[in-house]
Amino acid sequence: MKTQVRPFLMFEGKAEEAMKFYVSLIPGSEIIDIARYGPGGPGAEGSVFKASFSVAGQTVLCIDSPAKHAFTFTPAFSFFVDCASEEEIDRLSAALSEGGSTLMPMGNYGFSRKFTWVNDRYGVSWQLNLP
Repeated sequence: MKTQVRPFLMFEGKAEEAMKFYVSLIPGSEIIDIARYGPGGPGAEGSVFKASFSVAGQTVLCIDSPAKHAFTFTPAFSFFVDCASEEEIDRLSAALSEGGSTLMPMGNYGFSRKFTWVNDRYGVSWQLNLP
């Protein structure tokens, strides 16, 4: 088996909803597979035991954690997206920040024409860049 490194996102009951949202936003994205907790398992029946999805060719793993925990996502980990057009960065920024928060408002910070950093409604952080 070849060594692989993939991002891993741990949700508390929103993994499938988040995956569907992400793949709907970015062309070339898809849900690859979903395994669900069954009856009597440690997680809620039907919730995501383990899943993988692809966002513009990057495979991401995720789960719905059966354990409640005192932590969530942090901006110290983020998806960095180089957008192909101004329309794309505006669309992604609007969709991803809805119900979330903006860490850095859209602007020219000197390293790109247009950039913003947002946390989505699930707490996942996205850096959107128009080079």
